[in-house]
Amino acid sequence: MKIAGPGLITGAADDDPSGIATYTQTGAQFGYGQLWTALFVFPLLVAVQEACARIGAVTGKGIACVVKERYSKKVLYATLLLLLVSNTINLGADLGAMGAAAELIVPVNFTVLVLLFTALILILEIFTSYKTYATILKWLCLTLFSYVITVFLVHEPWGTIFKATFIPHIEFTPAFFFLITGVIGTTISPYMFFWEASEEVEEERSKHMLRKGMPAITPGFMKRLRLDNFFGMLSSQITTWCIIVVAATVLHQNGKTNITSAAEAAEALEPLVHTFPHAGFLAKLIFAIGVIGLGFLAVPVFSGSAAYALSEALDWKAGLNLKLKRAHGFYGVITIATLIGLMINFIGINPIQALVVTAVINGVVAVPLIFLIARIARNKDIMGEYRSGPISNVLVWTAFVFMALAAVAMFLTLKR
Repeated sequence: MKIAGPGLITGAADDDPSGIATYTQTGAQFGYGQLWTALFVFPLLVAVQEACARIGAVTGKGIACVVKERYSKKVLYATLLLLLVSNTINLGADLGAMGAAAELIVPVNFTVLVLLFTALILILEIFTSYKTYATILKWLCLTLFSYVITVFLVHEPWGTIFKATFIPHIEFTPAFFFLITGVIGTTISPYMFFWEASEEVEEERSKHMLRKGMPAITPGFMKRLRLDNFFGMLSSQITTWCIIVVAATVLHQNGKTNITSAAEAAEALEPLVHTFPHAGFLAKLIFAIGVIGLGFLAVPVFSGSAAYALSEALDWKAGLNLKLKRAHGFYGVITIATLIGLMINFIGINPIQALVVTAVINGVVAVPLIFLIARIARNKDIMGEYRSGPISNVLVWTAFVFMALAAVAMFLTLKR
């Protein structure tokens, strides 16, 4: 927990309600058929996020600020548009999932619950210091362990599971490519790129490492950055693997292949409490705590990353370490993005199914953004001695190609 920082928080936010819903759906629908993605995507996720963190740490600026300085306004505005659209949709879907999960355990109207969560998140994000908020976010990461524990409480076909983990399985159907685009998109997501880069700058500010706007990087700081990022993404992918395994074993093998409600998604955790009275309610309680806790973690990341990006582009003061009166624009973007996301929940969309669709949107939007990140991270003029090496280059470009192919395959099969 001492090393833990932006990498761990970003890794945990990666398994947000959208992630939980998407991984649960793929496990329920295809069993262990997409389990290999957790292993295959891991090095790509580490490489992309390490590149983003390194950009922030080396330049002392967020990604949007670097794009503004080095590229045309068209590239900057296109980047901001992609981020703002995907973040707002993701934010709204997560707020809806929090409300739907809370409805499982408290007899309160969905609208009231969503409004309450929105207000609490805005108050915490705007009126608490960065140091305090970062500490809260670290501990919320622990809610992910319910799925890890459940894996070892269910009678698993380990031979089949390990085979599915290491040997890719592909079905040339619209449903398969739709979900696999969602799985990759909710794992390597646009908001994570901007958030981790900006939070590395926040870390440098909190440790007084910035000198005239430029960071005084030490080898120890860079080592911590890479360790933090590695273990954050590792914890994310272990959890991803566990969610898919649990959903495949508990739901798919019992004929439940389409998840349309929070209650159905919660059934995956029933083996965790099957020896207790009222096991069904306890499973819903644990699921609700996980979704709500991760929502409190992820929603501020969505609005915060959008606020950092827009503030950097418009030369506004930005940072969770700043008081409201010193950063009106920054906190204004957080508030507006959150409220627009909130409104998405009142147009009649199923909150659980919206999470999966959001993941697919992220999978498409991430492709051009990774292209941009790969170019910045390997640029010697920008990164100096810390530009991407051969391994990082290969992995980041592999992520770009893999996600592009998944998106293209999805669109091609959908046309059939």
